[in-house]
Amino acid sequence: MTDPSLTALYEQAAPPPAPSGPLAGLRVLDLATLFAGPLAATMLGDFGAEVIKVEHPRRPDPARGHGPAKDGVGLWWKLLGRNKKTMTLDLSRPGGRDVLLRLAADADVIIENFRPGTLEKWGLGWPELSAANPRLVLARVTGFGQFGPYARRPGFGTLAEAMSGFAALTGEPDGPPTLAPFGLADSVAALTTSYAIMAALRARDSPTLGSARAGGPPSGRGQVIDMAIIEPMLTVVGPHPVWYDQLGYVQPRTGNRSTNNAPRNTYRTADGYWVAVSTSAQSIAERVMRLVGRPELIDEPWFATGEGRARHAEELDAAVGGWIARHDRDEVLAAFERAEAAIAPVHDIRDVLADPQYRALESVTEVPDDELGTVRMQNVLFRLSETPGAIHWAGRPHGADTDEVLTGLGLTGPEIAGLREAGAL
Repeated sequence: MTDPSLTALYEQAAPPPAPSGPLAGLRVLDLATLFAGPLAATMLGDFGAEVIKVEHPRRPDPARGHGPAKDGVGLWWKLLGRNKKTMTLDLSRPGGRDVLLRLAADADVIIENFRPGTLEKWGLGWPELSAANPRLVLARVTGFGQFGPYARRPGFGTLAEAMSGFAALTGEPDGPPTLAPFGLADSVAALTTSYAIMAALRARDSPTLGSARAGGPPSGRGQVIDMAIIEPMLTVVGPHPVWYDQLGYVQPRTGNRSTNNAPRNTYRTADGYWVAVSTSAQSIAERVMRLVGRPELIDEPWFATGEGRARHAEELDAAVGGWIARHDRDEVLAAFERAEAAIAPVHDIRDVLADPQYRALESVTEVPDDELGTVRMQNVLFRLSETPGAIHWAGRPHGADTDEVLTGLGLTGPEIAGLREAGAL
């Protein structure tokens, strides 16, 4: 159950502001846990959708306990739960099921990530949800999708990074496959899910898509999105299926090097920092070689293509790395900028927060919070010139808005108390 002291804290605080932005008017029910589904809901909330986070009364979203905490308050949740109202509901109990159907009747989107068949077991499958609201879009985010031999297995982003080919490509040639030390696959799936939701809403509301006759009425009907986390990662790794299909080519691990161009690597400067150099464009590769004092390499026949340069990565890395190793980082960055060659410092989070480009873009912003005072976190993902997104509040305590949401549904105080006594809240 919600901590009474936290509920009292939020009763004293000003109510959350009404959502604003291009998605204002959309209502999203976030039933998902951990990262991919909830992060997709966060992205919609950043641009004005009203997002209601529905959590189990006794088992909150595990993301609240992931990573470091301050004074018992999970910090990851402050980012993941921003712009969301939070309520509790046990969907497996009859009272919880009934409330969810009432919420669904006035919602545009539900995002869930239960194992396939779980909602159906509770009487909350697509037939029931669609009957309650034919306009509803149901986004089902799972590790492996709704069907197939792996559908009922537990699925997490780590497994998607392994199965997609990402891990096999990542790491040093003589080392093991490497996994990202953060939620890469979940984040990519979240971006894809938010895109899929907007496509489904467009189909629901578009006159030209709603009728075989152009200009006809919108269909007004929602649909189901089947998002398997293993699939966006398969797209992200690039053209490997085409390469294998046409050439039988399987790309090996190459560390920081690329099989498509060179020089491309990280290099250590004289004062002990690291920088990354990319030469995807031929003109940039030529500028780099002139800068490091090896212009004669440009005339080599193999230098004319990215693939040819990649076959001579050892020689090119020696030339670039040797020059960079003789200069301090600031000198290296300034010289590359003058030469109009592509380079970036390798940042940790301290460097990110101090970087003048990130500061100019306001990529990290301060968000007021009733529990922690002020929290710095990533800003909205992109800037719209006319209808920008905004962060109105950071992640709220477990169940903080339950009574407000249920009162908005028309439930009375005794009805809410009865649901709570029955364990549905």
